[in-house]
Amino acid sequence: MDVSQYLDIFIDETKEHLQNLNTHILELEQDGENMDTINEIFRAAHSLKGMAGTMGYKRMQTLTHDMENVFSEVRNGNIKVDSDMIDLLFKCLDALEEYLSTIQETADEGTNDNEPLVKGLNDILNAKKGEEAPKEEKKTKKSEKKSKKEDKEEKADDDAKAKWRDIKIDDTVKTVISEAAKNNIKAYGITVYIQESCLLKAARAFLVFKALEELGEVVVSVPSAQDIEDESFGFDFSVIFMSDKPLDQIIAAVKYVSEIQDAVGGEVSLDEPEKEAEETVNEGVPAVAEDVPAASTASTQAPAKAANTSAAAPDKKSGKPVVNRTVRVDIEKLDSLMNLVSELIISKNSLVSVAGSVVGTSNLAFNEQIEYLESVTTNLHESVMKVRMVPIENTVNKFPRMIRDLSKKLDKKMELYMTGEDTELDRTVVDEIGDPLMHLLRNSADHGLESAEVRAQRGKPEVGSIFLDAYQDGNNVVIEVRDDGNGIDIEAVKNKAIEKGKITQEMADVMSDKEVIDLLFQPSFSTAKVVSDVSGRGVGLDVVKSKIEALSGEIEVKTKLGEGSTFIIRLPLTLAIIQALMVVVGNEKYAISLGAIQTIESISPSDVKKVQGKEVINLRGAVIPLVRLNRILDLEDVNDGSRDMIVLIAKKGDRLAGLVVDELIGQMEIVIKPMGKYAGTTKLISGATILGDGEVALILDANALI
Repeated sequence: MDVSQYLDIFIDETKEHLQNLNTHILELEQDGENMDTINEIFRAAHSLKGMAGTMGYKRMQTLTHDMENVFSEVRNGNIKVDSDMIDLLFKCLDALEEYLSTIQETADEGTNDNEPLVKGLNDILNAKKGEEAPKEEKKTKKSEKKSKKEDKEEKADDDAKAKWRDIKIDDTVKTVISEAAKNNIKAYGITVYIQESCLLKAARAFLVFKALEELGEVVVSVPSAQDIEDESFGFDFSVIFMSDKPLDQIIAAVKYVSEIQDAVGGEVSLDEPEKEAEETVNEGVPAVAEDVPAASTASTQAPAKAANTSAAAPDKKSGKPVVNRTVRVDIEKLDSLMNLVSELIISKNSLVSVAGSVVGTSNLAFNEQIEYLESVTTNLHESVMKVRMVPIENTVNKFPRMIRDLSKKLDKKMELYMTGEDTELDRTVVDEIGDPLMHLLRNSADHGLESAEVRAQRGKPEVGSIFLDAYQDGNNVVIEVRDDGNGIDIEAVKNKAIEKGKITQEMADVMSDKEVIDLLFQPSFSTAKVVSDVSGRGVGLDVVKSKIEALSGEIEVKTKLGEGSTFIIRLPLTLAIIQALMVVVGNEKYAISLGAIQTIESISPSDVKKVQGKEVINLRGAVIPLVRLNRILDLEDVNDGSRDMIVLIAKKGDRLAGLVVDELIGQMEIVIKPMGKYAGTTKLISGATILGDGEVALILDANALI
């Protein structure tokens, strides 16, 4: 059976289950007796095992099965949670993520059996059994007699359960069994009982058939394969099965499938008198060998059912059925939709431009339709953006586990506090922001937080605090990573930079604190005295900066020695369509994001002053530096000083700057087109847009200008 069609579903759902397990095992470490948490963990492990088994990933299935056994004992109150168990469980999760990574690359789980982890899990279970063993040794003769009596009763019960004995075997099957016996292949009858609480009988039956077919061949099925697929049977079914494997191994393989209550079997003997067909208690008509392929074929739908519902099944509650109102959509399809919306907006801008020049204001009906088209395209754009927006929760949820591991590795006590996990960003941005945030958190844990001894000397709490806060600020999302550690030692950074030849002593003497901090973002620069697997290799902040700037974002650092540091990341909500202010500089048209502009001012040339050789204006008590765009862009200055200047007051964090332009055109919804290799490494230009008349206008990055 080809299960590759379900691979994408399997990968997506496995990621969700692994994240779920990570989160809840962290909670379990804090509160080892919280039954809600324990039940959530058991359900996730159970679902993961079932999915891995369905896809044929045996190693993954074995590991999750053993994890499930441990969680089951914890749930039953037989095993207490301790630190060693939590460490082992996290190692198991890492192994499962390694399997998943291999599956993503090769569609196969690899050859790593993770025997030490399996042994560790079994040791936990065996330790419990060892405690129970002495009690079992205290059996009296009376209890042994009672046990023999119970064995007889169990045998009688098994005989009653062995409905396979009632199957009428026709001559064709008898011939097949007789021929197979010559090659030491035995025929077994097996009756399988499914738990009455099972929600997907057909899916479980398919898994049983799949397990059996790996050990031999099913020659008769009662009820038929079609009835089993349609769930037209009770909670049991029987098969005649041929294999060279022992019966115990076959029964064990059947019972290994989730939600199988029991399985009884025995060897089929053709010498025994057959029971009459009228006495058959099973449903349906026996299916002979020709029907068996149908069992495989008919059941190929089962993995999809199993994979899609296994996680939700245990949570199903009585009452009205819950309708699934979400759908998985490939990000490429959303990209395609966004491109079409972008082209529609360009087309709309062209229509508005043509309407303005041809129709004028004479045709009110036409103008109304143009306005309506603008409204619809804007709403369409917003709707597509909302579909693409996802909470950053999926990215930041993995960090509490990372901080726990770092705490043990660095031998520092630390706690991570997160807020704003529901803050939404464009999917493409969320996918890319994970690595920069991870670098910053590791930086805070290693460089930022002091050792317990130093913290005690400074009167700080023994446990260091790292904060990850996300919130929306206008058209940007701000993510802050801060700590209550040592802060950045400006002098140490200067000395390291001089030692590495990045700057001279003379340069260091006149550098501002901000300029010194900016050195940290240079490639191959690290202040770590010891290189470890956490930090010190000089790879980190330069990667963070380049990654964030590639997303049209910016990073800023605030620090106070002895109190801590804050890294502030600002990212645009979208990278595709923005509201922009169109301006003219020299004789060229440019676009500037409206979100970066605070106000537009008319400033007299006489109000411009100079401070340290740089032009500034005093605007309502604030001294704001001026940026003359015509000089930056190497364009002709069309203002001879006889008229007032148009100044756009732009904001970047808590800093302001006045951008001097020659003319305002107006607000416009624009589509950002990347410049690619043509723009080279120019930071001032973040892209280009196509105007309504077909002209191309460059988009200026206000952050870079400031």
